[in-house]
Amino acid sequence: MYNVPSVVIMWHFDMIARRFAFGKHFLIFAGANCAIFFWELIKKRAEYMAAKCREYECRNLNLKFHVAEVISMGIEELTRDQFKGVRTDLALEVHEKNQENIRRSGTATTYPYAEGVEVTEDGNKDIHVTRVRITSPAGEKNIGKPMGNYITLDVPRLKENDRDLYEMTCRAVAFELQQLLKLKENDTVLVVGLGNWNITPDALGPKVVSYLMVTRHLHEYLPEQIDDGVRPVCAIAPGVLGLTGIETSDIVQGVVNQVRPALVIAIDSLASRKMNRINTTIQIADTGISPGSGVGNRRGELSEKTLGVPVIAIGVPTVVDAATMANDTIELVIDSLMAQSDKGSDFYRMLKEMDQNEKYDLIREVLEPYGGNLVVTPKEMDEVIDRVSKVIANGINLALHRNIGFDDIDRYLQ
Repeated sequence: MYNVPSVVIMWHFDMIARRFAFGKHFLIFAGANCAIFFWELIKKRAEYMAAKCREYECRNLNLKFHVAEVISMGIEELTRDQFKGVRTDLALEVHEKNQENIRRSGTATTYPYAEGVEVTEDGNKDIHVTRVRITSPAGEKNIGKPMGNYITLDVPRLKENDRDLYEMTCRAVAFELQQLLKLKENDTVLVVGLGNWNITPDALGPKVVSYLMVTRHLHEYLPEQIDDGVRPVCAIAPGVLGLTGIETSDIVQGVVNQVRPALVIAIDSLASRKMNRINTTIQIADTGISPGSGVGNRRGELSEKTLGVPVIAIGVPTVVDAATMANDTIELVIDSLMAQSDKGSDFYRMLKEMDQNEKYDLIREVLEPYGGNLVVTPKEMDEVIDRVSKVIANGINLALHRNIGFDDIDRYLQ
């Protein structure tokens, strides 16, 4: 969730082409989303680079930068500990980042990830499922998340208006969610739609709530109208601190104390480190959620520890941190330069020894003139967020209510 007013700029780069020459080695690098940051970084570090590699030169830069949209969102200032090259809510992406670090370092002791982390994959070309299970404190340290299950559904065509894929994705969400449910037949479930409904990328939670089969009141007042297998479900969209003046965790705690559900399902917009996962990836976790953590705006935690009941979190990435994109771009360039440099050269050793803190300092320095904290969201977000919300809502509907199909859901929502 994004609570403190800030600025979001959506970027668009029409064409980027760069050529780096190092003696006889040439690198063509095209299509990097954040090339402007790398270009500024190279300029700021020119003296240092010249000392290591006198033959360095950069030519043929053709860059078009377009500010497409500015919207108000809440982002806390980046901190050194939060950056570290990974700015994401997805456990799978942290795991992937650890693998990249191992590959770059060449030593498993520098960036361990296998201990305490189990990863399995399933699915097909339409829906790919990755299950990350953190089983020990060592796994918590490696991934930076609590012990538990993190299920990621990658659906590349989720943004398309395909009815068959839509229903298939809803059923896949329902199936994965059912594997985590430990409910009795008439247990009450509270669904919490986190986020600010006034900001499109942050409106996932409230929109999901609007498409849910809310039935708790029907069990109390119209029990004869309830079909078999329809459990009591209630929902709330508590807003954000900037709208209510109350911490979301305090509101949810009060509702839980009054309603006494057997389970809380929290829905929230997430942050990713890859643009291709925006609006195409769904994460389900049984460890609860810390709203806003992916963009550095961590609020009160919603978990079994804080609420006293199990909490399942479901989210979809809707934004990417621009600094993370810049960092990933720089790492790709560094990898390419290392691959084309002599392993015994000073330049190769300089690239290999460049650590996360040094890159952080450089990127932070480069970002300063551009406003500091920037996150990126697609221009078609208004259209896509509604479709994704229906997928999540109907996945929950199918998982919680036995013997319910899509026609039954439509009947309850009329």
